[in-house]
Amino acid sequence: MKRILCLILGLLVLLPLSCPAESIEDDGSVYRMIDLNGEYITSRAGRIYVNDEYISSDNRLYVVVQVDDAQHTAVAAHVGDEPPVNLTKAQEVFAAAAADAGPRRLICMYSTHSDESYVPTDGEASLLEDAGIHDVTAAFKKELEKYGIEVILDTTSHLPHDAKAYSRSRRTAEELMKESPDALLDIHRDGIPDKSEYETEVDGEETSKIRLLVGRSNPNADANREFAKQIKEVADEKYDGLIKDIFIGKGNYNQELYPQAILLEFGTHTLDKDLVLNSTPLMADVMNTVLYGDSASASPSDETSSNDEKNKAGGSGILWLVIVAAVGGLVYALISTGTLGNLGSKLKSGFNEVTGGALGKNKKRK
Repeated sequence: MKRILCLILGLLVLLPLSCPAESIEDDGSVYRMIDLNGEYITSRAGRIYVNDEYISSDNRLYVVVQVDDAQHTAVAAHVGDEPPVNLTKAQEVFAAAAADAGPRRLICMYSTHSDESYVPTDGEASLLEDAGIHDVTAAFKKELEKYGIEVILDTTSHLPHDAKAYSRSRRTAEELMKESPDALLDIHRDGIPDKSEYETEVDGEETSKIRLLVGRSNPNADANREFAKQIKEVADEKYDGLIKDIFIGKGNYNQELYPQAILLEFGTHTLDKDLVLNSTPLMADVMNTVLYGDSASASPSDETSSNDEKNKAGGSGILWLVIVAAVGGLVYALISTGTLGNLGSKLKSGFNEVTGGALGKNKKRK
């Protein structure tokens, strides 16, 4: 009996302590989502499952109630509007993350599908080397760094692009989590053929929309959802039209590792990569605002210069106050003593009282 118990305990020790990444079918199929009246809602590259949820650009919430795998069609019921960001839940998300995060501003990024590319610019939708998605992550990293954010970008390949890709990228995500980042971002591009679903214009400039993807099969799903909603809320306010939507799908996408983990889809494979690159500074501003509450970039030198100017201004203000006070004191003393001679004696006496007679005496050097 003791041997059996020891064997069981040994097996328990060998079992992984964290949840494995869930394999999601990915055969390149594109599913169309329609409502109960047959009206088109959106598309998704990859299978859609019953109970998947969808938050549209105007925050309408849909729940998938039926899937036809033969026709690659999903029927979703509109169940109302997605509630606005729950500040209490959002605070819980950020509080939980802040407890683990270090003192530095840090975002970690990687790409599970490290082959994803953009056909009009890269020539192929998938490239084993120099894939277009790496240009996007590099540009996004550069834009984030303008806000004084440290970015660790892991470019490890997780090929092949199959159902086990998330299991392979999990090792990368776990290594990045050892750095205690403020957010863990998995950067992708979509695979739906209609580029018009991602084409948009923000502040007069043509750019690409970004889809947020949340995995619902993990204990952090609610926290990840609130994080995604907060990103969308900030983006809607600052750059209306930048965030395409939020898809809450079956799977965990390694997001159970952290409340502030999210998958970002920058455009789709049929879109010109330059439009996608145009979206990176906008998204960097959004992430900076969400995570750190800032809205304007400032390099360390800018901050130093600003502080120097403030110090100079403060010093000048204090100097003027001293001068004004001194002049006022002299006038008052002159009036009260009646003569300049008496004024000099009184000032000398007062000066000695303030300094304790220290000034005017020779000090010995130690």
